[in-house]
Amino acid sequence: MWPLSDEFPATSASFSGDVTVLAAAHLCKDFGPVRVLDDINLEFLPGEIHAVVGENGAGKSTLVKILAGVLEPTSGTVLFRGAPVPAGNLRGMENLGVRFIHQELNLAEDLTVQENLFLGQELRRGLFLDETAMRAKGREVLAQVGSNVRLDLRVSRLRISEKQMVEIAKAISLQATAIIFDEPTAVLTPGEAERLFRLIESFAAAGVAIIYISHRLEEVKRLAHRITVLRDGRQIATRRAGEISPDEIVRLMVGRSLHDLFPPKKIRPDQPVHLEVRHLTIPGYASDCSFSVRKGEIVGFAGLVGAGRTELFEGLVGLRKVTAGEILKDGHLVKVTDYASAIQQLTAVYLPEDRKGKGLIVSFDARTNFSLLGLQKFGNWFVDERDESREFQAAVKQFQIKIPNRSMPVNRLSGGNQQKVVLAKISAVSPGIIILDEPTRGIDVGTKAQIYHWIADLAELGHTCVVISSELMEIIGLCHRIIVMRSSRIVANLEGESITEDEIMLYATGVKTATPFLPS
Repeated sequence: MWPLSDEFPATSASFSGDVTVLAAAHLCKDFGPVRVLDDINLEFLPGEIHAVVGENGAGKSTLVKILAGVLEPTSGTVLFRGAPVPAGNLRGMENLGVRFIHQELNLAEDLTVQENLFLGQELRRGLFLDETAMRAKGREVLAQVGSNVRLDLRVSRLRISEKQMVEIAKAISLQATAIIFDEPTAVLTPGEAERLFRLIESFAAAGVAIIYISHRLEEVKRLAHRITVLRDGRQIATRRAGEISPDEIVRLMVGRSLHDLFPPKKIRPDQPVHLEVRHLTIPGYASDCSFSVRKGEIVGFAGLVGAGRTELFEGLVGLRKVTAGEILKDGHLVKVTDYASAIQQLTAVYLPEDRKGKGLIVSFDARTNFSLLGLQKFGNWFVDERDESREFQAAVKQFQIKIPNRSMPVNRLSGGNQQKVVLAKISAVSPGIIILDEPTRGIDVGTKAQIYHWIADLAELGHTCVVISSELMEIIGLCHRIIVMRSSRIVANLEGESITEDEIMLYATGVKTATPFLPS
Protein backbone atom coordinates (compact mmCIF):
# COMPACT_ATOMS: atom_id res chain seq x y z
CA MET A 1 0.00 0.00 0.00
CA TRP A 2 1.19 3.54 -0.69
CA PRO A 3 2.63 5.42 2.28
CA LEU A 4 0.11 7.46 4.22
CA SER A 5 0.24 11.22 4.14
CA ASP A 6 0.68 12.87 7.54
CA GLU A 7 -2.62 14.66 6.83
CA PHE A 8 -4.57 11.40 7.03
CA PRO A 9 -5.30 9.37 10.18
CA ALA A 10 -3.48 6.05 10.45
CA THR A 11 -5.44 2.90 9.66
CA SER A 12 -5.02 -0.85 10.03
CA ALA A 13 -6.83 -4.03 9.10
CA SER A 14 -8.68 -4.22 12.40
CA PHE A 15 -12.24 -2.91 12.79
CA SER A 16 -14.16 -1.62 15.72
CA GLY A 17 -17.90 -2.23 15.62
CA ASP A 18 -18.70 0.99 17.52
CA VAL A 19 -16.59 3.36 15.39
CA THR A 20 -18.01 4.81 12.19
CA VAL A 21 -15.73 4.09 9.21
CA LEU A 22 -16.89 6.97 6.99
CA ALA A 23 -19.20 9.86 7.72
CA ALA A 24 -20.61 12.90 5.95
CA ALA A 25 -21.17 15.91 8.20
CA HIS A 26 -23.30 18.75 6.77
CA LEU A 27 -21.99 18.11 3.24
CA CYS A 28 -23.04 20.63 0.57
CA LYS A 29 -21.93 20.81 -3.05
CA ASP A 30 -22.58 23.52 -5.62
CA PHE A 31 -21.82 23.45 -9.33
CA GLY A 32 -21.94 27.13 -10.20
CA PRO A 33 -25.32 28.47 -9.06
CA VAL A 34 -26.82 24.96 -8.81
CA ARG A 35 -26.82 23.22 -5.41
CA VAL A 36 -26.66 19.47 -5.99
CA LEU A 37 -26.11 18.39 -2.36
CA ASP A 38 -27.68 20.17 0.60
CA ASP A 39 -26.70 19.39 4.23
CA ILE A 40 -26.13 15.62 4.00
CA ASN A 41 -25.43 13.86 7.31
CA LEU A 42 -24.72 10.14 7.09
CA GLU A 43 -22.68 7.48 8.91
CA PHE A 44 -21.35 4.31 7.30
CA LEU A 45 -20.65 1.59 9.82
CA PRO A 46 -18.21 -1.35 9.75
CA GLY A 47 -19.93 -4.56 8.68
CA GLU A 48 -22.99 -2.71 7.36
CA ILE A 49 -24.31 -2.54 3.80
CA HIS A 50 -25.80 0.93 3.43
CA ALA A 51 -27.74 1.57 0.21
CA VAL A 52 -28.14 5.09 -1.17
CA VAL A 53 -31.02 5.44 -3.65
CA GLY A 54 -32.63 8.24 -5.60
CA GLU A 55 -33.39 9.44 -9.11
CA ASN A 56 -30.62 10.47 -11.49
CA GLY A 57 -29.66 13.97 -10.49
CA ALA A 58 -30.63 13.32 -6.84
CA GLY A 59 -26.97 13.68 -5.82
CA LYS A 60 -25.94 10.04 -5.19
CA SER A 61 -22.87 10.02 -7.43
CA THR A 62 -21.77 13.46 -6.22
CA LEU A 63 -22.04 12.28 -2.60
CA VAL A 64 -19.94 9.15 -3.11
CA LYS A 65 -17.37 11.02 -5.19
CA ILE A 66 -16.89 13.39 -2.26
CA LEU A 67 -16.62 10.44 0.15
CA ALA A 68 -14.04 8.82 -2.16
CA GLY A 69 -11.99 12.00 -2.51
CA VAL A 70 -12.77 12.57 -6.19
CA LEU A 71 -14.59 15.86 -5.51
CA GLU A 72 -14.29 18.55 -2.85
CA PRO A 73 -17.46 19.64 -1.05
CA THR A 74 -18.47 23.30 -1.12
CA SER A 75 -18.93 23.02 2.64
CA GLY A 76 -19.07 20.30 5.26
CA THR A 77 -16.67 17.58 6.33
CA VAL A 78 -15.77 13.99 5.51
CA LEU A 79 -14.68 11.95 8.52
CA PHE A 80 -12.76 8.69 8.64
CA ARG A 81 -13.12 6.85 11.96
CA GLY A 82 -14.25 10.05 13.60
CA ALA A 83 -11.36 12.24 12.35
CA PRO A 84 -11.76 14.88 9.61
CA VAL A 85 -9.83 14.15 6.40
CA PRO A 86 -8.66 16.63 3.73
CA ALA A 87 -11.28 16.97 1.00
CA GLY A 88 -10.74 16.05 -2.63
CA ASN A 89 -7.73 13.75 -2.15
CA LEU A 90 -8.43 10.49 -3.98
CA ARG A 91 -5.02 8.94 -3.29
CA GLY A 92 -5.28 9.84 0.38
CA MET A 93 -8.67 8.10 0.67
CA GLU A 94 -7.35 5.07 -1.20
CA ASN A 95 -4.48 4.92 1.30
CA LEU A 96 -7.11 4.69 4.04
CA GLY A 97 -8.63 1.69 2.28
CA VAL A 98 -11.62 3.49 0.72
CA ARG A 99 -12.29 1.82 -2.66
CA PHE A 100 -14.57 3.35 -5.30
CA ILE A 101 -16.05 1.17 -8.07
CA HIS A 102 -17.38 3.57 -10.69
CA GLN A 103 -20.69 3.20 -12.53
CA GLU A 104 -18.99 4.19 -15.80
CA LEU A 105 -16.04 1.84 -16.27
CA ASN A 106 -12.68 3.40 -15.48
CA LEU A 107 -10.26 1.01 -17.21
CA ALA A 108 -7.41 1.61 -19.65
CA GLU A 109 -8.74 -0.11 -22.79
CA ASP A 110 -5.34 -0.60 -24.47
CA LEU A 111 -3.72 -2.26 -21.46
CA THR A 112 -4.06 -5.90 -20.44
CA VAL A 113 -6.24 -7.15 -17.63
CA GLN A 114 -3.18 -7.64 -15.41
CA GLU A 115 -1.84 -4.16 -16.18
CA ASN A 116 -5.21 -2.66 -15.26
CA LEU A 117 -5.43 -4.61 -12.01
CA PHE A 118 -2.14 -3.19 -10.76
CA LEU A 119 -2.01 0.17 -12.54
CA GLY A 120 -0.34 2.61 -10.15
CA GLN A 121 0.03 -0.16 -7.53
CA GLU A 122 2.54 -2.45 -9.31
CA LEU A 123 4.26 -5.13 -7.24
CA ARG A 124 8.04 -4.95 -7.38
CA ARG A 125 11.07 -7.04 -6.54
CA GLY A 126 13.80 -4.49 -6.03
CA LEU A 127 13.91 -2.20 -9.07
CA PHE A 128 11.95 -4.57 -11.30
CA LEU A 129 8.28 -5.47 -11.65
CA ASP A 130 7.41 -8.76 -9.97
CA GLU A 131 5.43 -10.32 -12.83
CA THR A 132 5.12 -13.68 -11.07
CA ALA A 133 3.58 -12.14 -7.96
CA MET A 134 1.20 -9.98 -9.99
CA ARG A 135 0.03 -12.97 -12.04
CA ALA A 136 -0.64 -14.97 -8.88
CA LYS A 137 -2.41 -12.08 -7.17
CA GLY A 138 -4.32 -11.26 -10.36
CA ARG A 139 -5.63 -14.82 -10.70
CA GLU A 140 -6.59 -14.75 -7.02
CA VAL A 141 -8.69 -11.56 -7.16
CA LEU A 142 -10.34 -12.55 -10.46
CA ALA A 143 -11.30 -15.91 -8.95
CA GLN A 144 -12.68 -14.03 -5.95
CA VAL A 145 -15.17 -12.18 -8.18
CA GLY A 146 -15.91 -15.32 -10.23
CA SER A 147 -14.14 -14.17 -13.41
CA ASN A 148 -11.98 -16.44 -15.58
CA VAL A 149 -10.77 -13.87 -18.14
CA ARG A 150 -7.15 -14.18 -19.22
CA LEU A 151 -4.71 -11.79 -17.56
CA ASP A 152 -2.87 -11.14 -20.85
CA LEU A 153 -5.98 -10.04 -22.80
CA ARG A 154 -6.37 -6.37 -23.68
CA VAL A 155 -9.39 -4.90 -21.88
CA SER A 156 -10.76 -3.60 -25.22
CA ARG A 157 -11.40 -7.23 -26.24
CA LEU A 158 -13.61 -8.01 -23.23
CA ARG A 159 -17.40 -7.93 -23.10
CA ILE A 160 -18.79 -5.10 -21.02
CA SER A 161 -19.85 -7.49 -18.23
CA GLU A 162 -16.29 -8.90 -18.13
CA LYS A 163 -14.90 -5.37 -17.89
CA GLN A 164 -17.15 -4.68 -14.92
CA MET A 165 -15.81 -7.74 -13.09
CA VAL A 166 -12.23 -6.59 -13.79
CA GLU A 167 -13.15 -3.16 -12.41
CA ILE A 168 -14.46 -4.79 -9.23
CA ALA A 169 -11.44 -7.08 -8.94
CA LYS A 170 -9.13 -4.06 -9.33
CA ALA A 171 -10.88 -2.22 -6.52
CA ILE A 172 -10.68 -5.12 -4.07
CA SER A 173 -7.14 -6.22 -4.93
CA LEU A 174 -5.83 -4.21 -1.97
CA GLN A 175 -7.01 -4.16 1.64
CA ALA A 176 -10.29 -2.26 2.06
CA THR A 177 -11.93 -0.47 4.98
CA ALA A 178 -14.88 0.83 2.92
CA ILE A 179 -16.04 -0.05 -0.59
CA ILE A 180 -18.36 2.14 -2.66
CA PHE A 181 -20.31 0.27 -5.34
CA ASP A 182 -21.98 2.55 -7.92
CA GLU A 183 -24.47 0.49 -10.00
CA PRO A 184 -22.18 -2.58 -10.02
CA THR A 185 -24.67 -5.06 -11.54
CA ALA A 186 -25.96 -2.89 -14.41
CA VAL A 187 -24.14 -5.01 -17.02
CA LEU A 188 -23.85 -8.34 -15.18
CA THR A 189 -25.72 -11.56 -15.80
CA PRO A 190 -27.90 -12.92 -12.95
CA GLY A 191 -25.18 -15.48 -12.16
CA GLU A 192 -22.44 -12.84 -12.09
CA ALA A 193 -24.61 -10.57 -9.94
CA GLU A 194 -25.27 -13.39 -7.48
CA ARG A 195 -21.53 -14.04 -7.12
CA LEU A 196 -21.01 -10.32 -6.52
CA PHE A 197 -23.72 -10.27 -3.82
CA ARG A 198 -22.01 -13.12 -1.98
CA LEU A 199 -18.69 -11.27 -2.27
CA ILE A 200 -20.21 -8.04 -0.89
CA GLU A 201 -21.77 -9.95 2.00
CA SER A 202 -18.42 -11.60 2.78
CA PHE A 203 -16.71 -8.19 2.89
CA ALA A 204 -19.39 -6.87 5.22
CA ALA A 205 -18.98 -9.94 7.44
CA ALA A 206 -15.26 -9.14 7.65
CA GLY A 207 -16.07 -5.63 8.95
CA VAL A 208 -15.82 -3.57 5.76
CA ALA A 209 -18.31 -0.70 5.40
CA ILE A 210 -20.25 -1.09 2.15
CA ILE A 211 -21.89 1.86 0.39
CA TYR A 212 -24.17 0.52 -2.32
CA ILE A 213 -25.85 2.59 -5.05
CA SER A 214 -28.38 0.86 -7.27
CA HIS A 215 -31.60 1.57 -9.11
CA ARG A 216 -32.62 -2.07 -8.79
CA LEU A 217 -34.78 -2.07 -5.69
CA GLU A 218 -34.84 -5.88 -5.44
CA GLU A 219 -31.03 -5.77 -4.98
CA VAL A 220 -31.28 -3.01 -2.41
CA LYS A 221 -33.87 -4.92 -0.36
CA ARG A 222 -31.89 -8.14 -0.65
CA LEU A 223 -28.52 -6.69 0.45
CA ALA A 224 -28.97 -3.54 2.52
CA HIS A 225 -29.10 -3.20 6.29
CA ARG A 226 -30.01 0.50 6.00
CA ILE A 227 -31.36 2.57 3.12
CA THR A 228 -30.98 6.31 2.53
CA VAL A 229 -33.21 8.09 -0.01
CA LEU A 230 -31.98 11.27 -1.69
CA ARG A 231 -34.18 13.62 -3.72
CA ASP A 232 -33.01 16.84 -5.40
CA GLY A 233 -29.81 16.84 -3.36
CA ARG A 234 -31.56 16.46 0.00
CA GLN A 235 -31.60 13.56 2.44
CA ILE A 236 -35.27 12.52 2.51
CA ALA A 237 -35.06 9.46 4.77
CA THR A 238 -32.67 6.94 6.31
CA ARG A 239 -34.39 3.74 7.48
CA ARG A 240 -33.63 0.18 8.45
CA ALA A 241 -34.21 -1.99 5.37
CA GLY A 242 -36.85 -4.08 7.11
CA GLU A 243 -38.88 -0.98 7.91
CA ILE A 244 -39.42 0.27 4.35
CA SER A 245 -41.11 -1.36 1.33
CA PRO A 246 -40.03 -0.99 -2.32
CA ASP A 247 -43.21 0.94 -3.05
CA GLU A 248 -42.47 3.37 -0.21
CA ILE A 249 -38.90 3.81 -1.47
CA VAL A 250 -40.22 4.75 -4.92
CA ARG A 251 -42.73 7.21 -3.45
CA LEU A 252 -39.96 8.88 -1.44
CA MET A 253 -37.73 9.03 -4.54
CA VAL A 254 -40.15 10.25 -7.18
CA GLY A 255 -43.49 10.96 -5.55
CA ARG A 256 -45.40 8.15 -7.29
CA SER A 257 -46.04 4.43 -6.95
CA LEU A 258 -44.03 1.57 -8.42
CA HIS A 259 -47.23 0.38 -10.15
CA ASP A 260 -47.19 3.48 -12.39
CA LEU A 261 -43.87 2.46 -13.97
CA PHE A 262 -45.18 0.84 -17.18
CA PRO A 263 -47.72 2.33 -19.60
CA PRO A 264 -50.71 0.15 -20.58
CA LYS A 265 -50.04 -2.19 -23.50
CA LYS A 266 -51.97 -1.44 -26.69
CA ILE A 267 -51.57 -4.47 -28.92
CA ARG A 268 -52.51 -3.95 -32.60
CA PRO A 269 -52.19 -7.32 -34.40
CA ASP A 270 -53.83 -5.93 -37.54
CA GLN A 271 -50.80 -3.78 -38.42
CA PRO A 272 -48.55 -4.84 -41.34
CA VAL A 273 -45.06 -6.28 -40.91
CA HIS A 274 -42.56 -3.43 -41.09
CA LEU A 275 -39.23 -5.22 -40.46
CA GLU A 276 -38.51 -8.81 -41.50
CA VAL A 277 -35.24 -10.65 -41.05
CA ARG A 278 -34.61 -13.98 -42.79
CA HIS A 279 -31.81 -16.41 -41.82
CA LEU A 280 -29.38 -13.64 -40.75
CA THR A 281 -25.93 -14.89 -39.72
CA ILE A 282 -23.15 -12.94 -38.01
CA PRO A 283 -20.14 -15.27 -37.72
CA GLY A 284 -19.47 -16.32 -34.13
CA TYR A 285 -22.46 -14.44 -32.71
CA ALA A 286 -25.78 -15.10 -34.47
CA SER A 287 -26.78 -18.09 -36.60
CA ASP A 288 -29.73 -18.42 -39.00
CA CYS A 289 -31.91 -15.87 -37.18
CA SER A 290 -35.39 -15.10 -38.57
CA PHE A 291 -38.02 -12.82 -37.05
CA SER A 292 -40.37 -9.97 -37.91
CA VAL A 293 -41.81 -6.90 -36.18
CA ARG A 294 -45.07 -5.13 -37.04
CA LYS A 295 -45.66 -1.41 -37.16
CA GLY A 296 -46.60 -0.14 -33.73
CA GLU A 297 -45.23 -3.26 -32.04
CA ILE A 298 -42.69 -3.39 -29.19
CA VAL A 299 -40.74 -6.65 -29.39
CA GLY A 300 -38.33 -7.61 -26.62
CA PHE A 301 -35.20 -9.71 -27.08
CA ALA A 302 -34.29 -11.71 -23.98
CA GLY A 303 -31.43 -14.08 -23.22
CA LEU A 304 -28.33 -14.44 -21.10
CA VAL A 305 -25.24 -12.32 -21.75
CA GLY A 306 -23.37 -13.87 -24.69
CA ALA A 307 -26.54 -15.20 -26.35
CA GLY A 308 -25.89 -12.96 -29.39
CA ARG A 309 -28.69 -10.38 -29.05
CA THR A 310 -26.49 -7.28 -29.29
CA GLU A 311 -24.37 -8.68 -32.09
CA LEU A 312 -27.45 -9.72 -34.10
CA PHE A 313 -28.70 -6.15 -34.18
CA GLU A 314 -25.25 -4.67 -34.71
CA GLY A 315 -25.16 -6.81 -37.84
CA LEU A 316 -28.66 -5.74 -38.84
CA VAL A 317 -27.66 -2.03 -38.78
CA GLY A 318 -24.31 -2.52 -40.53
CA LEU A 319 -21.99 -2.42 -37.52
CA ARG A 320 -20.89 -6.05 -37.92
CA LYS A 321 -20.20 -8.27 -40.91
CA VAL A 322 -23.18 -10.33 -42.08
CA THR A 323 -22.37 -13.48 -44.07
CA ALA A 324 -25.89 -14.71 -44.85
CA GLY A 325 -29.52 -13.68 -44.73
CA GLU A 326 -31.90 -10.99 -45.90
CA ILE A 327 -33.42 -7.84 -44.40
CA LEU A 328 -36.78 -6.56 -45.66
CA LYS A 329 -38.61 -3.33 -44.94
CA ASP A 330 -42.33 -3.25 -45.83
CA GLY A 331 -41.77 -6.43 -47.86
CA HIS A 332 -38.91 -4.99 -49.95
CA LEU A 333 -35.34 -6.25 -49.78
CA VAL A 334 -32.92 -3.70 -48.28
CA LYS A 335 -29.14 -3.82 -48.66
CA VAL A 336 -27.43 -2.60 -45.49
CA THR A 337 -23.68 -2.08 -45.86
CA ASP A 338 -22.98 0.28 -42.95
CA TYR A 339 -24.78 2.30 -40.30
CA ALA A 340 -25.38 5.23 -42.65
CA SER A 341 -27.24 2.96 -45.09
CA ALA A 342 -29.27 1.51 -42.21
CA ILE A 343 -30.42 5.01 -41.29
CA GLN A 344 -31.14 6.06 -44.89
CA GLN A 345 -32.58 2.90 -46.45
CA LEU A 346 -33.93 0.98 -43.47
CA THR A 347 -34.80 4.15 -41.48
CA ALA A 348 -33.40 2.26 -38.48
CA VAL A 349 -31.45 3.70 -35.55
CA TYR A 350 -29.61 1.80 -32.84
CA LEU A 351 -29.11 2.85 -29.22
CA PRO A 352 -26.03 0.92 -27.98
CA GLU A 353 -25.82 -0.65 -24.52
CA ASP A 354 -22.54 1.20 -23.86
CA ARG A 355 -23.72 4.82 -24.05
CA LYS A 356 -20.34 6.18 -22.89
CA GLY A 357 -18.20 4.17 -25.31
CA LYS A 358 -20.48 3.98 -28.37
CA GLY A 359 -23.45 6.31 -27.96
CA LEU A 360 -21.76 9.62 -27.11
CA ILE A 361 -18.59 11.60 -27.62
CA VAL A 362 -18.25 12.33 -23.92
CA SER A 363 -15.87 15.28 -24.30
CA PHE A 364 -18.48 17.13 -26.44
CA ASP A 365 -21.43 19.05 -25.05
CA ALA A 366 -25.00 17.76 -25.22
CA ARG A 367 -26.06 19.96 -28.15
CA THR A 368 -23.15 18.78 -30.33
CA ASN A 369 -23.89 15.13 -29.49
CA PHE A 370 -27.57 15.70 -30.27
CA SER A 371 -26.77 17.01 -33.77
CA LEU A 372 -24.12 14.50 -34.89
CA LEU A 373 -26.42 11.80 -36.28
CA GLY A 374 -28.59 14.20 -38.26
CA LEU A 375 -26.21 16.94 -39.36
CA GLN A 376 -27.76 17.03 -42.84
CA LYS A 377 -30.97 18.34 -41.28
CA PHE A 378 -29.20 21.51 -40.23
CA GLY A 379 -27.44 22.37 -43.51
CA ASN A 380 -25.27 20.88 -46.25
CA TRP A 381 -22.07 22.91 -46.11
CA PHE A 382 -22.58 24.86 -42.89
CA VAL A 383 -24.67 24.12 -39.80
CA ASP A 384 -27.67 26.38 -39.34
CA GLU A 385 -27.04 27.04 -35.65
CA ARG A 386 -30.40 28.74 -35.07
CA ASP A 387 -32.26 25.72 -36.47
CA GLU A 388 -30.00 23.33 -34.54
CA SER A 389 -30.50 25.29 -31.31
CA ARG A 390 -34.28 25.38 -31.77
CA GLU A 391 -34.49 21.61 -32.24
CA PHE A 392 -32.13 20.96 -29.34
CA GLN A 393 -34.19 23.14 -27.00
CA ALA A 394 -37.31 21.22 -28.04
CA ALA A 395 -35.53 17.92 -27.32
CA VAL A 396 -34.36 19.13 -23.90
CA LYS A 397 -37.98 19.95 -23.07
CA GLN A 398 -39.38 16.71 -24.52
CA PHE A 399 -36.92 14.44 -22.72
CA GLN A 400 -36.65 16.62 -19.59
CA ILE A 401 -32.85 16.69 -19.84
CA LYS A 402 -31.22 18.44 -16.90
CA ILE A 403 -28.17 20.38 -18.13
CA PRO A 404 -26.86 22.90 -15.55
CA ASN A 405 -24.45 24.41 -18.09
CA ARG A 406 -25.09 24.00 -21.83
CA SER A 407 -21.35 24.05 -22.63
CA MET A 408 -20.33 21.30 -20.17
CA PRO A 409 -19.20 17.95 -21.65
CA VAL A 410 -21.75 15.15 -21.36
CA ASN A 411 -19.45 13.08 -19.15
CA ARG A 412 -20.34 15.53 -16.37
CA LEU A 413 -24.06 14.77 -16.69
CA SER A 414 -25.75 12.04 -14.65
CA GLY A 415 -26.19 8.62 -16.27
CA GLY A 416 -29.89 9.19 -16.83
CA ASN A 417 -29.33 12.55 -18.50
CA GLN A 418 -26.61 11.04 -20.71
CA GLN A 419 -29.10 8.39 -21.81
CA LYS A 420 -31.70 11.05 -22.54
CA VAL A 421 -29.19 12.86 -24.77
CA VAL A 422 -28.68 9.62 -26.74
CA LEU A 423 -32.45 9.14 -27.06
CA ALA A 424 -32.86 12.72 -28.25
CA LYS A 425 -30.01 12.19 -30.73
CA ILE A 426 -31.61 9.12 -32.36
CA SER A 427 -35.04 10.76 -32.35
CA ALA A 428 -33.66 13.72 -34.31
CA VAL A 429 -33.40 11.62 -37.51
CA SER A 430 -37.11 10.62 -37.40
CA PRO A 431 -36.52 6.84 -37.51
CA GLY A 432 -39.15 4.29 -38.49
CA ILE A 433 -37.36 1.44 -36.70
CA ILE A 434 -35.85 2.00 -33.26
CA ILE A 435 -33.56 -0.60 -31.68
CA LEU A 436 -32.83 0.02 -28.00
CA ASP A 437 -30.09 -2.07 -26.37
CA GLU A 438 -30.35 -2.00 -22.55
CA PRO A 439 -32.13 1.39 -22.70
CA THR A 440 -32.38 1.84 -18.92
CA ARG A 441 -29.02 0.44 -17.76
CA GLY A 442 -27.88 2.36 -14.70
CA ILE A 443 -30.92 4.65 -14.72
CA ASP A 444 -33.22 5.52 -11.82
CA VAL A 445 -36.85 4.46 -11.52
CA GLY A 446 -38.31 7.85 -12.42
CA THR A 447 -36.24 8.15 -15.60
CA LYS A 448 -37.09 4.54 -16.50
CA ALA A 449 -40.78 5.41 -16.39
CA GLN A 450 -40.17 8.39 -18.71
CA ILE A 451 -38.32 6.18 -21.20
CA TYR A 452 -40.98 3.44 -21.08
CA HIS A 453 -43.75 5.95 -21.82
CA TRP A 454 -41.66 7.46 -24.64
CA ILE A 455 -41.24 4.00 -26.23
CA ALA A 456 -44.97 3.30 -25.85
CA ASP A 457 -45.80 6.66 -27.43
CA LEU A 458 -43.53 5.83 -30.40
CA ALA A 459 -45.28 2.50 -30.88
CA GLU A 460 -48.66 4.23 -30.67
CA LEU A 461 -47.54 6.52 -33.52
CA GLY A 462 -46.71 3.47 -35.67
CA HIS A 463 -42.96 3.19 -35.11
CA THR A 464 -41.38 -0.26 -34.93
CA CYS A 465 -39.56 -0.80 -31.61
CA VAL A 466 -37.10 -3.50 -30.54
CA VAL A 467 -35.94 -3.60 -26.92
CA ILE A 468 -32.93 -5.73 -25.92
CA SER A 469 -32.87 -6.04 -22.15
CA SER A 470 -31.46 -8.23 -19.39
CA GLU A 471 -34.10 -6.96 -16.95
CA LEU A 472 -36.98 -9.42 -17.14
CA MET A 473 -39.42 -7.08 -15.39
CA GLU A 474 -38.64 -4.46 -18.04
CA ILE A 475 -39.37 -6.54 -21.13
CA ILE A 476 -42.35 -8.29 -19.53
CA GLY A 477 -43.87 -4.99 -18.44
CA LEU A 478 -43.19 -3.09 -21.67
CA CYS A 479 -43.15 -5.47 -24.66
CA HIS A 480 -46.02 -6.91 -26.69
CA ARG A 481 -44.00 -9.98 -27.68
CA ILE A 482 -40.69 -11.50 -26.53
CA ILE A 483 -38.13 -13.39 -28.60
CA VAL A 484 -35.60 -15.45 -26.62
CA MET A 485 -32.05 -16.15 -27.84
CA ARG A 486 -29.64 -18.79 -26.61
CA SER A 487 -26.19 -19.69 -27.93
CA SER A 488 -26.48 -17.48 -31.03
CA ARG A 489 -29.92 -18.76 -32.04
CA ILE A 490 -33.53 -17.71 -31.65
CA VAL A 491 -35.20 -20.39 -29.51
CA ALA A 492 -38.65 -19.01 -28.62
CA ASN A 493 -41.31 -16.47 -29.59
CA LEU A 494 -43.52 -15.73 -26.56
CA GLU A 495 -46.86 -13.96 -26.63
CA GLY A 496 -49.78 -13.35 -24.29
CA GLU A 497 -49.89 -15.54 -21.20
CA SER A 498 -46.62 -17.25 -22.22
CA ILE A 499 -44.72 -14.08 -21.28
CA THR A 500 -43.51 -14.98 -17.78
CA GLU A 501 -40.12 -14.89 -16.04
CA ASP A 502 -40.11 -18.69 -15.69
CA GLU A 503 -40.87 -19.30 -19.37
CA ILE A 504 -38.21 -16.83 -20.56
CA MET A 505 -35.53 -18.36 -18.31
CA LEU A 506 -36.44 -21.94 -19.22
CA TYR A 507 -35.65 -21.16 -22.86
CA ALA A 508 -32.69 -18.85 -22.13
CA THR A 509 -30.96 -21.54 -20.06
CA GLY A 510 -31.77 -24.41 -22.41
CA VAL A 511 -34.10 -26.29 -20.06
CA LYS A 512 -36.71 -25.93 -22.78
CA THR A 513 -35.45 -26.47 -26.31
CA ALA A 514 -36.07 -24.37 -29.39
CA THR A 515 -39.57 -24.44 -30.80
CA PRO A 516 -40.34 -24.21 -34.53
CA PHE A 517 -40.18 -20.47 -35.12
CA LEU A 518 -42.39 -18.63 -37.56
CA PRO A 519 -41.96 -14.87 -38.04
CA SER A 520 -45.03 -13.00 -36.81
